[in-house]
Amino acid sequence: MSAEAAAATEVSVRLRQARIALLVSYVAQGTVFALLVTRIPDIQTQYGISDGALPVFLAAVPILAGVGSISMEWVVKRTSPRAVLRIVQPVVCLTLVGVGAGDRMWEAAVALAAFGLMVGGLDASQAMSAVALQHRYGHSIMQGFYAAFSLGGILGALLAWAGANWHISQLALFGTTGLAVVPVVVLASLRYAGPAELGDAVAEAAAAANRSIPWKPLLPLCLAMCVAYIADATVSNWSAKYMQDLLHSSARMHSMPYAAYMVVMLLGRVLGDGRVQRWGSVRTVRLGAVVCAAGFLLVSLAPSDWTAVVAFAVVGLGISVVVPQVFAAGGRLFPGASDAAVARLNIFNYVGFLVGSPLVGALAGGLNYRIAMLVPMVLVLAILGVSKAFGSRTEEPVEAATVAV
Repeated sequence: MSAEAAAATEVSVRLRQARIALLVSYVAQGTVFALLVTRIPDIQTQYGISDGALPVFLAAVPILAGVGSISMEWVVKRTSPRAVLRIVQPVVCLTLVGVGAGDRMWEAAVALAAFGLMVGGLDASQAMSAVALQHRYGHSIMQGFYAAFSLGGILGALLAWAGANWHISQLALFGTTGLAVVPVVVLASLRYAGPAELGDAVAEAAAAANRSIPWKPLLPLCLAMCVAYIADATVSNWSAKYMQDLLHSSARMHSMPYAAYMVVMLLGRVLGDGRVQRWGSVRTVRLGAVVCAAGFLLVSLAPSDWTAVVAFAVVGLGISVVVPQVFAAGGRLFPGASDAAVARLNIFNYVGFLVGSPLVGALAGGLNYRIAMLVPMVLVLAILGVSKAFGSRTEEPVEAATVAV
């Protein structure tokens, strides 16, 4: 074997290792995030947060995550995604420990603020690393990273269930999980991709993200992204409270809707490519929006614990195809600047969380959860009105499926 071939083989092996390491990072992120959101009723009790104040706390997290994301992008440009990711992910795990350790309102505010800021930085550095790897591979590999996040979500929800079932204290559950995940992500960080593996991929990704593209063609997709994340925020932030306050479920049931939602979300993402190839993006997204809306209607009408769990799973099945096809459609609109389009569309996941969490919480508090769950149902149906945007330009089903995130 020539020296050039040997060097190429070594880079290829290190790229695969870097991809696996980043997948581990996404699983860890999903686990920590899911454990936190599925224990919201317990956090509320632990800190004595009133129902009126809870939406404020939940709205502050995505705001600070947006600040953290923007700030870390500035830091990354002066260091590297790998350097930032190596620091912020262990800190996110430690903020989970902090959430479990306190009992005063100001401690909750500090811990959740730190969590929001660090998660925003984690999101930005992970995305930049993933995009750079994708550039180096020469084809889309983003779907796997988001599937890994869904897998982590399932693990986190199961940990929350175990904590409730075995009456594990919040500090023990959050502390043990956070401290156990830290060495895992530290070890994974040793294999994150750097200049030797990526070459010019980071610079190419940054250049693409800075290209000037018009906003107008993206606006229908921005709307779809926003309402999809309103739906997601409703499940992640309020499903546990729905089980506690409306159905008066036992603590062990609080995490089950999110677990079911993430399991079906994972299956939907794994099987979604086939649907897109058979039906095309427009039909797939329309069906996804209708199924998601039907799921929220079932949630609103659910008479018992397990029917509610099934209903939240239906929501996950519907929404699983929407976000990937938003990114795919944006890439088709601007094939020469797909990263810039994806970067703009990604802003609206924060918008959706910021709108969805306090809106649904306020309606649940002022009226009731059954009425509150009808709001994301109606908003998701707005995707039907902009669904033609998913078929913009000449659709290539296979490419659309592989570009999906």
